[in-house]
Amino acid sequence: MENQNIDVEQLSLASNKARTKAFIIDDLFITFIVMILLWDPMMATNGDMMAMMVIMNQAFLQILVLKFLYQTFFVWYYGATLGKMMAKIKVIDFDHFGKVSLTHSVLRSLGRIVSESILYIGFVFAFYTQSRQTLHDKLGKTLVINA
Repeated sequence: MENQNIDVEQLSLASNKARTKAFIIDDLFITFIVMILLWDPMMATNGDMMAMMVIMNQAFLQILVLKFLYQTFFVWYYGATLGKMMAKIKVIDFDHFGKVSLTHSVLRSLGRIVSESILYIGFVFAFYTQSRQTLHDKLGKTLVINA
């Protein structure tokens, strides 16, 4: 595959600050969607925190699927999630510096869910690798660069 209009000479890795900004924006967006989807059942609890926790626990699998689909589709189709677009960074294939394949996008999204599930430890990799790759970047064979 070709590098699809990416000037490899001008390629620069996204900073951890930009990646953190994108992460926060994406998580806020997913939280907003979840709030919309669960608004009626949450309002029916009349502020009972235990009832709200039960609703959130019941929706856990759906929330994971939403995160997976969001990350997979946006990285595969656009090369960036909404948060990454706002932070002016994007995800590219590690080997050929082009668009991420659907398979690698799926692997990256699954890796991201694993990273989140183990206390975000997979994200810490970005601070200790020269290529600033997280665990999910390594699994998906991707790099995050400045757009």
